Amino acid sequence: MISSCQSCWIIISNNTAVDKSPRLGQGIALVLLANLLFSFVDTSTKWLLGAGLLVFQLAFMRYAVHFAITAVQRILQGKPASKLPRDIAVLVFLRSFCLVSATLVNFFALAHLSLTVTSAMLYLSPIFICLFSYALLDEAITRHHWFSVMLGFLGAMLILWPFGEPINWYAVLMLYPAIGMALYQVLTRKLTGAVTPGVLQFYTGALGTCALAPFALVYWVPPAMPFDWLLLCALGAFAWAGHEALTRAFAHAPASTLAPFGYSFIIYLTLAGFVVFSELPTLNVVLGAVLIFVGGMYAWRYSRP
Repeated sequence: MISSCQSCWIIISNNTAVDKSPRLGQGIALVLLANLLFSFVDTSTKWLLGAGLLVFQLAFMRYAVHFAITAVQRILQGKPASKLPRDIAVLVFLRSFCLVSATLVNFFALAHLSLTVTSAMLYLSPIFICLFSYALLDEAITRHHWFSVMLGFLGAMLILWPFGEPINWYAVLMLYPAIGMALYQVLTRKLTGAVTPGVLQFYTGALGTCALAPFALVYWVPPAMPFDWLLLCALGAFAWAGHEALTRAFAHAPASTLAPFGYSFIIYLTLAGFVVFSELPTLNVVLGAVLIFVGGMYAWRYSRP
Protein backbone atom coordinates (compact mmCIF):
# COMPACT_ATOMS: atom_id res chain seq x y z
CA MET A 1 0.00 0.00 0.00
CA ILE A 2 2.93 2.20 -0.23
CA SER A 3 1.05 4.22 -2.69
CA SER A 4 -1.12 5.42 0.12
CA CYS A 5 1.24 7.62 2.10
CA GLN A 6 -1.26 7.41 3.98
CA SER A 7 -3.10 4.89 5.99
CA CYS A 8 -0.88 4.52 9.05
CA TRP A 9 -1.82 7.67 10.94
CA ILE A 10 -1.71 6.06 14.38
CA ILE A 11 0.81 8.51 15.81
CA ILE A 12 0.54 11.44 13.42
CA SER A 13 -2.83 12.95 14.20
CA ASN A 14 -4.37 16.33 14.86
CA ASN A 15 -6.09 17.72 17.90
CA THR A 16 -9.45 18.54 16.37
CA ALA A 17 -12.44 17.61 18.49
CA VAL A 18 -14.44 14.62 17.26
CA ASP A 19 -17.21 15.66 14.89
CA LYS A 20 -20.43 13.84 15.77
CA SER A 21 -22.31 15.22 12.77
CA PRO A 22 -23.02 13.28 9.57
CA ARG A 23 -19.68 14.62 8.31
CA LEU A 24 -17.98 11.95 10.42
CA GLY A 25 -19.73 9.27 8.39
CA GLN A 26 -18.54 10.95 5.21
CA GLY A 27 -14.99 10.99 6.55
CA ILE A 28 -15.12 7.27 7.36
CA ALA A 29 -16.57 6.50 3.92
CA LEU A 30 -13.77 8.45 2.23
CA VAL A 31 -11.10 6.61 4.25
CA LEU A 32 -12.60 3.25 3.27
CA LEU A 33 -12.69 4.42 -0.37
CA ALA A 34 -9.08 5.64 -0.21
CA ASN A 35 -7.83 2.31 1.11
CA LEU A 36 -9.86 0.45 -1.52
CA LEU A 37 -8.13 2.51 -4.22
CA PHE A 38 -4.71 1.89 -2.64
CA SER A 39 -5.47 -1.85 -2.58
CA PHE A 40 -6.17 -1.61 -6.33
CA VAL A 41 -2.61 -0.34 -6.79
CA ASP A 42 -1.01 -3.34 -5.07
CA THR A 43 -3.40 -5.87 -6.63
CA SER A 44 -2.84 -4.45 -10.12
CA THR A 45 0.92 -4.41 -9.54
CA LYS A 46 0.97 -8.07 -8.53
CA TRP A 47 -1.16 -8.95 -11.56
CA LEU A 48 1.14 -7.07 -13.95
CA LEU A 49 4.25 -8.65 -12.41
CA GLY A 50 2.68 -12.02 -13.10
CA ALA A 51 2.09 -10.90 -16.69
CA GLY A 52 5.83 -10.38 -17.15
CA LEU A 53 6.15 -6.64 -16.62
CA LEU A 54 9.05 -5.33 -14.57
CA VAL A 55 9.20 -3.46 -11.28
CA PHE A 56 10.89 -0.33 -12.67
CA GLN A 57 8.29 0.29 -15.35
CA LEU A 58 5.42 -0.30 -12.93
CA ALA A 59 6.88 2.10 -10.35
CA PHE A 60 7.55 4.65 -13.09
CA MET A 61 3.97 4.53 -14.37
CA ARG A 62 2.64 4.75 -10.82
CA TYR A 63 4.45 8.10 -10.37
CA ALA A 64 4.29 9.40 -13.95
CA VAL A 65 0.51 9.25 -14.20
CA HIS A 66 0.11 10.59 -10.66
CA PHE A 67 2.52 13.44 -11.47
CA ALA A 68 0.74 14.27 -14.73
CA ILE A 69 -2.64 14.49 -13.00
CA THR A 70 -1.20 16.58 -10.15
CA ALA A 71 0.61 18.93 -12.56
CA VAL A 72 -2.53 19.50 -14.67
CA GLN A 73 -4.54 20.03 -11.49
CA ARG A 74 -2.14 22.71 -10.22
CA ILE A 75 -2.01 24.45 -13.60
CA LEU A 76 -5.82 24.61 -13.75
CA GLN A 77 -5.83 26.01 -10.21
CA GLY A 78 -3.23 28.61 -11.17
CA LYS A 79 -0.74 27.24 -8.66
CA PRO A 80 2.54 26.49 -10.45
CA ALA A 81 5.27 24.91 -8.34
CA SER A 82 7.38 27.51 -6.61
CA LYS A 83 11.03 27.30 -5.60
CA LEU A 84 11.52 26.01 -2.07
CA PRO A 85 14.02 27.33 0.49
CA ARG A 86 17.16 25.20 0.64
CA ASP A 87 16.52 23.67 4.07
CA ILE A 88 12.90 22.88 3.20
CA ALA A 89 13.90 21.49 -0.20
CA VAL A 90 16.28 19.00 1.44
CA LEU A 91 13.50 17.66 3.66
CA VAL A 92 11.05 17.54 0.75
CA PHE A 93 13.60 15.57 -1.30
CA LEU A 94 14.28 13.16 1.57
CA ARG A 95 10.54 12.68 2.12
CA SER A 96 10.01 11.94 -1.56
CA PHE A 97 12.98 9.58 -1.68
CA CYS A 98 11.55 7.59 1.24
CA LEU A 99 8.26 7.04 -0.56
CA VAL A 100 9.72 6.29 -4.01
CA SER A 101 12.33 3.85 -2.71
CA ALA A 102 9.74 2.17 -0.48
CA THR A 103 7.47 1.76 -3.50
CA LEU A 104 10.25 0.02 -5.45
CA VAL A 105 10.96 -2.46 -2.67
CA ASN A 106 7.27 -3.05 -2.06
CA PHE A 107 6.64 -3.77 -5.75
CA PHE A 108 9.60 -6.16 -5.83
CA ALA A 109 8.34 -8.03 -2.77
CA LEU A 110 4.85 -8.32 -4.28
CA ALA A 111 6.27 -10.69 -6.90
CA HIS A 112 7.24 -13.15 -4.16
CA LEU A 113 4.76 -12.60 -1.32
CA SER A 114 1.01 -12.76 -0.85
CA LEU A 115 -0.93 -9.52 -0.62
CA THR A 116 -1.80 -10.35 2.99
CA VAL A 117 1.85 -10.58 4.03
CA THR A 118 2.86 -7.31 2.35
CA SER A 119 -0.07 -5.39 3.80
CA ALA A 120 0.52 -6.75 7.30
CA MET A 121 4.22 -5.86 7.20
CA LEU A 122 3.41 -2.33 6.00
CA TYR A 123 1.36 -1.81 9.13
CA LEU A 124 4.51 -1.95 11.19
CA SER A 125 4.91 1.70 10.16
CA PRO A 126 3.11 3.14 13.21
CA ILE A 127 5.63 1.36 15.42
CA PHE A 128 8.58 2.92 13.61
CA ILE A 129 6.77 6.26 13.70
CA CYS A 130 7.05 6.10 17.49
CA LEU A 131 10.81 5.76 17.24
CA PHE A 132 11.31 8.40 14.54
CA SER A 133 9.01 10.85 16.30
CA TYR A 134 11.25 10.59 19.35
CA ALA A 135 14.44 11.05 17.31
CA LEU A 136 13.29 13.77 14.89
CA LEU A 137 10.40 15.53 16.61
CA ASP A 138 11.50 15.21 20.24
CA GLU A 139 8.22 13.55 21.13
CA ALA A 140 8.14 11.40 24.25
CA ILE A 141 7.71 7.63 23.94
CA THR A 142 5.55 6.31 26.75
CA ARG A 143 5.38 2.79 28.15
CA HIS A 144 2.22 2.34 26.08
CA HIS A 145 4.18 3.01 22.91
CA TRP A 146 6.89 0.57 23.95
CA PHE A 147 4.23 -2.06 24.57
CA SER A 148 2.84 -1.51 21.07
CA VAL A 149 6.37 -1.79 19.66
CA MET A 150 6.79 -5.15 21.42
CA LEU A 151 3.48 -6.48 20.08
CA GLY A 152 4.32 -5.33 16.56
CA PHE A 153 7.75 -6.91 16.78
CA LEU A 154 6.29 -10.25 17.87
CA GLY A 155 3.75 -10.08 15.05
CA ALA A 156 6.48 -9.34 12.51
CA MET A 157 8.58 -12.25 13.78
CA LEU A 158 5.65 -14.63 13.29
CA ILE A 159 5.37 -13.51 9.67
CA LEU A 160 9.11 -13.42 8.99
CA TRP A 161 9.90 -16.71 10.66
CA PRO A 162 7.00 -19.18 10.27
CA PHE A 163 6.66 -22.07 12.72
CA GLY A 164 9.42 -24.61 12.12
CA GLU A 165 10.34 -23.15 8.72
CA PRO A 166 13.26 -21.10 7.35
CA ILE A 167 13.04 -17.33 7.69
CA ASN A 168 11.14 -15.64 4.86
CA TRP A 169 13.72 -13.24 3.43
CA TYR A 170 11.26 -11.63 1.03
CA ALA A 171 9.12 -10.70 4.03
CA VAL A 172 12.26 -9.27 5.66
CA LEU A 173 12.53 -6.93 2.67
CA MET A 174 9.16 -5.46 3.64
CA LEU A 175 10.78 -3.98 6.73
CA TYR A 176 12.30 -1.32 4.49
CA PRO A 177 8.95 -0.05 3.10
CA ALA A 178 7.57 -0.01 6.65
CA ILE A 179 10.54 2.04 7.85
CA GLY A 180 10.48 4.24 4.74
CA MET A 181 6.77 4.95 5.18
CA ALA A 182 7.29 5.83 8.84
CA LEU A 183 10.08 8.30 8.05
CA TYR A 184 7.99 9.67 5.18
CA GLN A 185 5.10 10.41 7.53
CA VAL A 186 7.27 11.92 10.25
CA LEU A 187 8.87 14.23 7.67
CA THR A 188 5.38 15.11 6.44
CA ARG A 189 4.50 16.20 9.94
CA LYS A 190 7.75 18.16 10.24
CA LEU A 191 6.92 20.00 6.99
CA THR A 192 3.34 20.77 8.00
CA GLY A 193 2.79 24.50 7.88
CA ALA A 194 5.86 25.11 5.73
CA VAL A 195 4.70 23.36 2.55
CA THR A 196 1.15 22.69 1.35
CA PRO A 197 0.00 19.11 0.63
CA GLY A 198 -0.39 19.97 -3.06
CA VAL A 199 3.23 21.07 -3.34
CA LEU A 200 4.41 17.93 -1.55
CA GLN A 201 2.37 15.79 -3.94
CA PHE A 202 3.82 17.65 -6.91
CA TYR A 203 7.46 17.23 -5.92
CA THR A 204 7.03 13.59 -4.89
CA GLY A 205 5.54 12.80 -8.30
CA ALA A 206 8.28 14.76 -10.04
CA LEU A 207 11.08 12.96 -8.21
CA GLY A 208 9.56 9.53 -8.77
CA THR A 209 9.01 10.21 -12.46
CA CYS A 210 12.47 11.67 -13.15
CA ALA A 211 14.38 9.11 -11.06
CA LEU A 212 12.61 6.07 -12.50
CA ALA A 213 12.29 7.17 -16.14
CA PRO A 214 15.82 6.04 -17.25
CA PHE A 215 15.36 2.58 -15.69
CA ALA A 216 11.86 2.24 -17.13
CA LEU A 217 13.12 3.04 -20.63
CA VAL A 218 15.96 0.53 -20.39
CA TYR A 219 13.87 -2.25 -18.85
CA TRP A 220 10.56 -1.58 -20.60
CA VAL A 221 8.47 -4.65 -21.47
CA PRO A 222 5.42 -3.84 -23.64
CA PRO A 223 2.20 -5.25 -22.14
CA ALA A 224 0.82 -8.08 -24.25
CA MET A 225 -2.89 -7.46 -23.62
CA PRO A 226 -5.05 -4.30 -23.78
CA PHE A 227 -6.22 -5.04 -20.22
CA ASP A 228 -2.61 -4.95 -19.02
CA TRP A 229 -2.12 -1.56 -20.68
CA LEU A 230 -5.25 -0.34 -18.91
CA LEU A 231 -3.98 -1.51 -15.51
CA LEU A 232 -0.54 -0.04 -16.17
CA CYS A 233 -1.99 3.41 -16.81
CA ALA A 234 -4.45 3.03 -13.95
CA LEU A 235 -1.74 2.55 -11.28
CA GLY A 236 -1.06 6.26 -10.94
CA ALA A 237 -4.73 7.17 -11.30
CA PHE A 238 -5.67 4.83 -8.44
CA ALA A 239 -2.93 6.34 -6.25
CA TRP A 240 -3.93 9.92 -7.10
CA ALA A 241 -7.63 9.25 -6.46
CA GLY A 242 -6.78 7.54 -3.17
CA HIS A 243 -4.78 10.59 -2.06
CA GLU A 244 -7.65 12.88 -2.98
CA ALA A 245 -10.17 10.79 -1.03
CA LEU A 246 -7.88 10.64 2.00
CA THR A 247 -7.23 14.39 1.98
CA ARG A 248 -10.96 15.10 1.81
CA ALA A 249 -11.59 12.63 4.63
CA PHE A 250 -9.47 14.75 6.98
CA ALA A 251 -11.75 17.72 6.22
CA HIS A 252 -14.66 15.79 7.75
CA ALA A 253 -13.07 14.24 10.86
CA PRO A 254 -9.82 14.22 12.87
CA ALA A 255 -7.06 11.86 11.80
CA SER A 256 -7.07 10.32 15.28
CA THR A 257 -10.73 9.39 14.82
CA LEU A 258 -10.24 7.95 11.35
CA ALA A 259 -7.03 6.04 12.13
CA PRO A 260 -8.58 2.63 12.96
CA PHE A 261 -10.34 2.52 9.60
CA GLY A 262 -6.93 2.51 7.91
CA TYR A 263 -6.71 -1.19 8.73
CA SER A 264 -9.37 -1.81 6.10
CA PHE A 265 -6.40 -1.96 3.72
CA ILE A 266 -5.41 -5.36 5.13
CA ILE A 267 -8.97 -6.64 4.70
CA TYR A 268 -9.16 -5.41 1.12
CA LEU A 269 -5.86 -7.02 0.15
CA THR A 270 -6.68 -10.30 1.89
CA LEU A 271 -9.92 -10.49 -0.09
CA ALA A 272 -8.14 -9.50 -3.31
CA GLY A 273 -5.50 -12.16 -2.71
CA PHE A 274 -8.18 -14.82 -2.36
CA VAL A 275 -10.42 -13.68 -5.24
CA VAL A 276 -7.76 -12.74 -7.80
CA PHE A 277 -4.81 -14.99 -6.89
CA SER A 278 -6.46 -17.79 -4.84
CA GLU A 279 -4.19 -16.92 -1.89
CA LEU A 280 -5.18 -18.00 1.59
CA PRO A 281 -3.22 -16.53 4.53
CA THR A 282 -1.37 -19.11 6.61
CA LEU A 283 -1.84 -19.38 10.37
CA ASN A 284 1.40 -17.57 11.18
CA VAL A 285 0.43 -14.66 8.91
CA VAL A 286 -3.02 -14.37 10.50
CA LEU A 287 -1.58 -14.42 14.03
CA GLY A 288 1.18 -11.98 13.08
CA ALA A 289 -1.29 -9.58 11.46
CA VAL A 290 -3.50 -9.71 14.56
CA LEU A 291 -0.58 -8.82 16.84
CA ILE A 292 0.48 -5.96 14.55
CA PHE A 293 -3.12 -4.73 14.46
CA VAL A 294 -3.46 -4.88 18.25
CA GLY A 295 -0.12 -3.10 18.68
CA GLY A 296 -1.12 -0.36 16.26
CA MET A 297 -4.54 0.10 17.86
CA TYR A 298 -2.95 0.25 21.30
CA ALA A 299 -0.56 2.95 20.12
CA TRP A 300 -3.48 4.84 18.56
CA ARG A 301 -5.54 4.57 21.74
CA TYR A 302 -2.83 6.16 23.89
CA SER A 303 -1.78 8.73 21.25
CA ARG A 304 -5.20 10.36 21.02
CA PRO A 305 -5.52 13.86 22.47
